[in-house]
Amino acid sequence: MIALRRSEERGHANHGWLESYHTFSFAGYDDPRYRGFSSLRVMNEDRVAPGQGFGTHPHRDMEIVSYVLEGALEHKDSMGNGEVLRPGEFQRISAGTGISHSEFNPDDSATTHFYQIWLFPDRKGLPPSYEQKSFDVGGRDNRLQLVASPDGADGSLKIHQDARIYLANLQDSQQLDLPLDAKRAAWLQVLRGSVALNEHDLFAGDGAAIREESQIRLVGKGPVEVMLFDLA
Repeated sequence: MIALRRSEERGHANHGWLESYHTFSFAGYDDPRYRGFSSLRVMNEDRVAPGQGFGTHPHRDMEIVSYVLEGALEHKDSMGNGEVLRPGEFQRISAGTGISHSEFNPDDSATTHFYQIWLFPDRKGLPPSYEQKSFDVGGRDNRLQLVASPDGADGSLKIHQDARIYLANLQDSQQLDLPLDAKRAAWLQVLRGSVALNEHDLFAGDGAAIREESQIRLVGKGPVEVMLFDLA
């Protein structure tokens, strides 16, 4: 079973300095049909204006994964971390018992375009922790590249949840057949470009909830980048 979540149907907020699209209910956007999917709680596509950002704010008991598509994102937190994420880099924060952090676009001319994803942890009260990694772009050409997992396999970020996050890049007409565990769930998010998912055409910002499927087929319709979540 595949249920589509179209880009234009997402929640939308434009604060001037921030334009944000919410796949699931978030902040002032609440839709009882979309309050998460399996362990996925938040999937926000954000664009932050030059020199602007999120002031220091708290989190607890959440796994937070950020992925920068364009621009830069400067991060500072109460654990003493201070890093700048560049395009293609991932960040993982396990908020656990509580952290505070800020996120800021340090560029004075370019917009920062990034995804921020929250997953419920497998247990509450974890010690807060932080990771940041880049991955070889060639490692996801016409195949899945593991970027986050419960055990940090293949050099991936370690998240505290029975979930795995993959990236894949396809060129026009490239086909990728992916076996799935029909007893688990999956979510496909199109980051850039367009792709055919079985008989469905998906475009940038579109998502798809996948259940009870043992295999899916992806076919690039021009260059495309997708993120796939394997969820308990």
